[in-house]
Amino acid sequence: MEYRVIKNNDVFLMTDRNGDIPGGSQNGLYLRDTRFLNEMKLTVNDRPPILLSSAADENYLARIRLTNEHMEEDGKVRLWRESVELIRERFIHDDVLYETIAMTNYSTTAIAFDLKVAFEADFADMFVVRGFQPAEELGKITGRSADRTQWRAEYLGADGLAKRTDIRWSVPADAVSETGEIGFAVRLAPAESKIITFTVLPSIDGKIPKARPKEEALDALKSSYDEWTADTMKVSSDSAVLDRLYDRGVQDLRVLLTDFGYGLFPVAGLPWYAVPFGRDSLIAALQMLPLRPEIARGTLQMMAAFQGEEVNPWFDEQPGKIMHELRNGELARSGQVPFAPYYGSIDSTPLFVLLAAEYAHWTGDTATIGELLPAIEKALAWIDQYGDRDADGFVEYFQESSKGIANQGWKDSADSVIHADGRFAAAPIALVEVQGYVYQAKSRLAPIAERLGHPELAARLRAEAEKLREAFDPAFWMENEAFYAIALDADNAQVRSVTSNPGHLLMSGIVPPERAAQVAQRLVAPDMFSGYGIRTMSSASTGYNPMSYHDGSIWPHDNAMTLLGMSRAGLAQEAAKVAGGLLKAAEKFEYYRLPELFCGYDESIGYPVSYPVACSPQAWAAGTSVTLVQTMLGIQPDALGGTIRLHPYLPEGVNVLRVADVRVADGKLTVTIRRGPAAGPLQVEVAGNTTGCRVEIAGAAAVATRD
Repeated sequence: MEYRVIKNNDVFLMTDRNGDIPGGSQNGLYLRDTRFLNEMKLTVNDRPPILLSSAADENYLARIRLTNEHMEEDGKVRLWRESVELIRERFIHDDVLYETIAMTNYSTTAIAFDLKVAFEADFADMFVVRGFQPAEELGKITGRSADRTQWRAEYLGADGLAKRTDIRWSVPADAVSETGEIGFAVRLAPAESKIITFTVLPSIDGKIPKARPKEEALDALKSSYDEWTADTMKVSSDSAVLDRLYDRGVQDLRVLLTDFGYGLFPVAGLPWYAVPFGRDSLIAALQMLPLRPEIARGTLQMMAAFQGEEVNPWFDEQPGKIMHELRNGELARSGQVPFAPYYGSIDSTPLFVLLAAEYAHWTGDTATIGELLPAIEKALAWIDQYGDRDADGFVEYFQESSKGIANQGWKDSADSVIHADGRFAAAPIALVEVQGYVYQAKSRLAPIAERLGHPELAARLRAEAEKLREAFDPAFWMENEAFYAIALDADNAQVRSVTSNPGHLLMSGIVPPERAAQVAQRLVAPDMFSGYGIRTMSSASTGYNPMSYHDGSIWPHDNAMTLLGMSRAGLAQEAAKVAGGLLKAAEKFEYYRLPELFCGYDESIGYPVSYPVACSPQAWAAGTSVTLVQTMLGIQPDALGGTIRLHPYLPEGVNVLRVADVRVADGKLTVTIRRGPAAGPLQVEVAGNTTGCRVEIAGAAAVATRD
């Protein structure tokens, strides 16, 4: 990555590799879609230092190592090259940014130099930073002040909110200006070190965070990560790539968690989507069920709290609809953009019901579903009424808001739904995967409704799911392609592109077994599978572009959703191929981190080609690492029925996989999978089971079971 980013709860900092926020860039310190620092520049004798190393292996803590260039003045050496080592260490805790600058003299003589840090705060809205041109006037800087120990900038927004940036430092400065230049005259004896600690406190409406002593804050932050790791599913294997990918994904998921008062949930990704997203947060929470099922509970509660209440075309809102995106910046709060929240997503509402059902089957926690049942029933009513605009039995979308999103599935770019002749499909559009989500949501919720004492609801859900299943195949199946169309357009005509979308159907149960096998085989055929993953569009389809956002690129989460389906359908050979491709891709990315997406070029190039503006870390890309492990186990819990089914596979390069502390029902499960001799079945050892569920193993030989 050309940037460095750290985050904690609702604050994130994005800088260049040197640790600076250059003026005029999109970097900055952000809280609630507002940039509280738009410049932070370190200089030695007014010159930028030289980068030695820039580590971003820990998302919550960054270390950047620098040194000085050679400096002469009037023919005399002012500072010999590489005399000073500067280490910048920064982290965020309780909405406070801590930055220490440690300076060490490695020369043989005493040295003196001027260290300067320049700050500026523009309080720009995230939309403005990214290029949006507001039609109305925004707020203004109302004041700046400074003394030898602190600097402050204040702003009053068009939304009426006062915002402020306070910066403090640990030793008095020798020069300070109201424009934000802080200077220190540094003198160091040989081998001497000095440290300056800065704290940056962004605040909204007078709610100023409290800074702790730096070491105390860092200890508290590290402890929170230690606690997360201690109670999280653990993975070890004979594949270093798998182990590192998994560890990276788990750490990325932790840093992307935020709490808006309803419990922890994953925001979509850094840097531009560190906000609640319906679809993204719900899918990431689904991926995290083996890891931390309580994240699903927090996500469901968050989505229910912002459920649509009225018909409001500006927000693409209807009663019962689950939001797409929630922004808290000045433009959203003043009504200049429809994102407070915005509801233009066709899949968030069925995914909300789907996650609730899967959470209950995974945990057995029907009490939470009982509490959420009013919101779930409103979501079901939206699916049947507003979601099915033409009463044909399929759920479709249509943009109502003048500043909303035209394509409202996960492939939300304007060119993502393309006919075979190159025409963009006209809305209303019924996406193929959305019908699968609706089927899965209703069929999986039915037994839970029955258990909660609502037999009429359960019977209605089963009948509606069956009606959808019967109508689905004739409407979407393309006989000449032996595959499903991506969508039906405004005329209910098939949009006959071959895409990755039907892969999501495999987990739903709506696809007959013979069709599931055909879909899986096509997804791993050369036109769809690059060697690093399943492309979003077939290389033989009109509109294919390996560099595009949604028409030929590779999205790890898209592959993960398909893997869930392949696992449930017992399609181990195809699943192993997809998993192996993702592992090959991860090996080539920095820190073994799968990005939001990458280009769809064939593996013959020798490496996966990065997409230039992909988010990294990104929640459902990080969650892919958990899904890989989940599907290798082939785990399908039925906590309500008291069983856990395992149907494992291992991709090429993985011969032993041990997974400890999988969270199921009220306990944990520990399992080891090994390749058997020759081409024999995989061997499974259940080394620990406190779930209260019986373990059933398919397609493998259980060599031992120990409770």
